[in-house]
Amino acid sequence: MAFSKEHKSKMLSDYENWLGKSQAVFMLEYNKMTMKDIDAFRTKVRETGSEAHIVKNTLMQLAMTNAGYKDVKKAEGTLLVGFAYNDAPGLAKVFAEASKNSDVFKMRGGYLDKQLLSVEQVKALAELPPLPVMRATLLGVLQAPASKLVRTLAEPARSMASVVKAYSDKGATQAA
Repeated sequence: MAFSKEHKSKMLSDYENWLGKSQAVFMLEYNKMTMKDIDAFRTKVRETGSEAHIVKNTLMQLAMTNAGYKDVKKAEGTLLVGFAYNDAPGLAKVFAEASKNSDVFKMRGGYLDKQLLSVEQVKALAELPPLPVMRATLLGVLQAPASKLVRTLAEPARSMASVVKAYSDKGATQAA
């Protein structure tokens, strides 16, 4: 399908806008995809706070070069590109699951902070825990020393209270 020059420039500006907002970009080659497949895939992508678009390869390469992406490869086949705005590991997980055991989708790699990622690196990124889990783990690591200090400082008072309670219980027993 032939596009006019104005339409191509609009598409190029859209691609550059998406690239400018995204932390990571992942690419899938698709084959024999139905609208049902596309809708289901895009729903999963939206749950991660990201977007997925079918792109024109030449325009996408030009947009990536203009946006400062390194090692831009020549795109081949029909590509579905995901733009991760918040949670790059979450989007990588959606793309990795879609390409696993599927004859419709094939992972093509991606970019993280404008650096080229291989298919294996994208799959490794997909194995990272989700962002909220990582934040909770980090918070637990940061809180552990403070919690231990509070317990250490409170222990002498607890010990003293148990000694006083034992004497009071002993005195109550002797009086009876």
